[in-house]
Amino acid sequence: MMSNSFVKMHGGEEAKRFFVLGDRVERRLRISGTWLNIFDVTVPSGSRTPKHAHASPEVFRILEGSLTIWRLTDNGPEEIEASAGDIVTIPPFMVHGYANRGTSPAVFSAVVDLEMAEFIEAEGATEPPKTSPSTETIARMTAAANAYGITILAA
Repeated sequence: MMSNSFVKMHGGEEAKRFFVLGDRVERRLRISGTWLNIFDVTVPSGSRTPKHAHASPEVFRILEGSLTIWRLTDNGPEEIEASAGDIVTIPPFMVHGYANRGTSPAVFSAVVDLEMAEFIEAEGATEPPKTSPSTETIARMTAAANAYGITILAA
């Protein structure tokens, strides 16, 4: 019989929380010595992430609400309307982005690599934004993303 590992946040311990271009991103798991990281992402109504690409794959599992995920596949652009329970994979180097076109927040878990986790933790704000991201904020995040192997194509 195969053994399963179970990871639980310690009693009272809060997840590390960051804000990236308006989305709330909470680290749920980092396994030391591996690339594996899991974040829960809350996307407010009307929020989106710019189209971007990176060398690592990603896996999104929608927990609440719905999310429109855009991917540029070998067959051309593709839009996926993902809702609670759906799992979407993003292969390495695939241009992709997402938007919450609904009226309530969308929440998803994202499995990401070490570079993406380091980008989120180094560049994410510790306080929620009071306004939509400014042109300067987007330009700063775009430049910072490049240092972590993330290419932002359209803000």
